[in-house]
Amino acid sequence: MLGIEGYDPQWHHDADVLAAAHRHRFSRIIGRELLAGWLMWDVSERGWFADGPVVLGFGDTNVEITHRKFDECAITWDQVDMSAPIDWYGTGIQLDWRADPHAALRGARGRVLRQVNVVERITPAEWRPRMLHAVEFLFEGARLAVYNAMDENGLDALPEADLPVTSWRRVRVA
Repeated sequence: MLGIEGYDPQWHHDADVLAAAHRHRFSRIIGRELLAGWLMWDVSERGWFADGPVVLGFGDTNVEITHRKFDECAITWDQVDMSAPIDWYGTGIQLDWRADPHAALRGARGRVLRQVNVVERITPAEWRPRMLHAVEFLFEGARLAVYNAMDENGLDALPEADLPVTSWRRVRVA
């Protein structure tokens, strides 16, 4: 999927279900240092190809986060072989992986992970009262959020803050 051989994301739109599915694996990387983060890179455009997964390396394990649609997220573990070629649905787009090309990744690199959360947005819509928004990584001295940027990934490193309970909900993963 997504032009990555062996990549098989399972999509979720519920923060509690996503957190429960990955709690055990995230618990194993708490207290570990982020060695690097990789983004799928459009070689021709010289920029981040935000449709591809964000890969975070914690030594002997990588976690891969991808968003799609307006509130779906998939988390996978060690499925992305960054040495293999990427064939984006036969489009001919030249894609590769780049380590730490975004300031948010560089700000978290080398820091120890202390907590992981899934962040939901609370809405007034009856058909979808909560929408999965981001996977939040809290490091010693830094924050990294991989969020849904409307059918692609976004990154931010805004400082940790209390989210207003009327608009946001954090689900602790580990």
